[in-house]
Amino acid sequence: MTLSEPEIKRWETWISEFLERRRPPPRLRKNVDLSFRIKRQSVEIFEIRSHWTGKGKLTEHRIAKAVFMKCKQNWKVLREGPDLKWRSYEPHPEAQTIEEFLVVVQNDDHACFFG
Repeated sequence: MTLSEPEIKRWETWISEFLERRRPPPRLRKNVDLSFRIKRQSVEIFEIRSHWTGKGKLTEHRIAKAVFMKCKQNWKVLREGPDLKWRSYEPHPEAQTIEEFLVVVQNDDHACFFG
């Protein structure tokens, strides 16, 4: 699937607004923050943290992922499993739009995304 630039910009705006409501206070953001990436036909939300030793590079903890399924024209909703592999989010495995995906992540019925 080829994504149009306006479509990507619209998604970036929605996801940024969603994350802004969940981000920690500015004074804490150098130690912990939220971010996202759009890559090909997927959107991934993740947490950025300082390494637990206080040294070294930042670490990422994956929170949620949506992958566009061209054959169904919808989004597959994924969470990270205990084995660090992406798994279907069973209470709501599919979303029709990115907005619906963000609502699923916000509601987090089974505490799989934000604990």
